[in-house]
Amino acid sequence: MEAALSPAIGGSMTALMLDGVDLLRRAPDGADDPLAMASFPLVPYANRIAQGRFAFDGADHQLPRNFGDHPHSIHGFGWQASWTAKATGADHVLLVHDHPGNTGWPWPYHAEQQVMLRPAQLSVSLSLLNVGDRPMPAGLGFHPYFVADAGTRLCFAAGSLWLSTPDMLPQREAPADTLGDWSRPAPVQGTSLIDNVYGGWHGSAIVERSDGLRLTLTATGADWLHVYRPPGSDHFCLEPVSHMPDAINRGGMAVLQPGETARLAMTIAIDKSDQALPKSGGIA
Repeated sequence: MEAALSPAIGGSMTALMLDGVDLLRRAPDGADDPLAMASFPLVPYANRIAQGRFAFDGADHQLPRNFGDHPHSIHGFGWQASWTAKATGADHVLLVHDHPGNTGWPWPYHAEQQVMLRPAQLSVSLSLLNVGDRPMPAGLGFHPYFVADAGTRLCFAAGSLWLSTPDMLPQREAPADTLGDWSRPAPVQGTSLIDNVYGGWHGSAIVERSDGLRLTLTATGADWLHVYRPPGSDHFCLEPVSHMPDAINRGGMAVLQPGETARLAMTIAIDKSDQALPKSGGIA
């Protein structure tokens, strides 16, 4: 296993490999856009906040619209911030991101990512500490891009699916198999867009690849799984998140008291059916 990280570009991961084979979509050489990375963290909220507006603790707030001409604020602040690498080692690294509090997000916080490699396993934990003196809304998630081809299959269990408005906000709850039955392994590639969140997620998802690799994503602290599948693309996203999109306007976002910490962890484990797994790896 090998992982390559770019702290300065949103605390992101640029590549994840087993025996030189890409497990996640590799960032192009010289890329400086977090959306081109292999994975990036979501903090202090995940996915979209409608129009970037919300009310909290008796005050109205307006976030910057941080995704081109998209009408909503998206993915938090960490993915567009520079992180600092600390406590680095051959198979682990600690990344930190401090937000002082400003008009966009008035609550100061301290975020950490712990990245660890084991034989055939990547583990990443994300924490969010409220360092201010008043309550703060809080959400966390990860945004990994998995490689896909015509033979890639996906399987996970969830309780329901939220169908979306044309501008990608949750509109109504529907059966989990409305856009495809993922309760059994099914092809990932398709001709329609999926950019929807699944509620009641059981905490794991399996990606079966045509090269014989089987990737198992598990998460703790994530009751929701957001699936993003661009039509006909060679990648797709499985995003373990702590809340649904626009949860802050729907009564579904956690609140951290001063000094409290929220946590979310993700593991990607690999089985290789045709030969023994390697016993070493490293982080760059």
